[in-house]
Amino acid sequence: MHLPLSWIAAGVLACAALVAGAYVAGAQTGGSGGRPSDIDPGSRNRLPVVNRDRLDDRGRSLYDKNADDVRTGRSLAGFQGPNGIVLYSPQVADSDLRKNDYLRFESHLGRRAYEVAVLVTAREMNHQFEWAAHEPAAAKAGVPLRVIEAIKHRQPVAGLDRRDAVLIELGREIFAHRAARSETFAEALALFGPQDLVDAVSTMGHYAGIAVLLNAFDQQLAPGQTPLLPMP
Repeated sequence: MHLPLSWIAAGVLACAALVAGAYVAGAQTGGSGGRPSDIDPGSRNRLPVVNRDRLDDRGRSLYDKNADDVRTGRSLAGFQGPNGIVLYSPQVADSDLRKNDYLRFESHLGRRAYEVAVLVTAREMNHQFEWAAHEPAAAKAGVPLRVIEAIKHRQPVAGLDRRDAVLIELGREIFAHRAARSETFAEALALFGPQDLVDAVSTMGHYAGIAVLLNAFDQQLAPGQTPLLPMP
């Protein structure tokens, strides 16, 4: 069997990403050891929690929305995570939060498939913080434990519900090979339809972007929080 050169090259890049991910993920384990000296204790990342009084009207409105979402449980991380970081740029925050709210709460895709898409992204990005936030959320949304474990441990998807399985396969291919096989795409399209498939892949892209943001600002887990994601 001869693999396309693009897939081989992507495999080399993926291996390099795993090594880099292992380095970054070590910082995300946070709670049990000492933290880097540039980590703010309030935000648990490299920027302090933004000062509301220094924001413009849009920023203050978004700050208040984040605070409300923390109180109601709608936000998983509050100001200690991506929503807190992006408040330093209110226009970015506005765009990101609107997209996240649509994908998570309003999309026809549904919460179960949304959380599967998030988990496969967190696993393929080796992102401890995202996984720690979304494993419990996935279970609450009805994602079966065997699906969560298959994603977490990169197990075969045989025997899983095909909607779950094809999202896992699609995410693995996209992140490992920077492409999706025609067969995988065709099955995903047949099972989800165009709009839901766009929303599922957009969820993966959105959380890949969040992972990059969290890595740059070195977001840490809460003190004493147990890392849930095994690292390579």
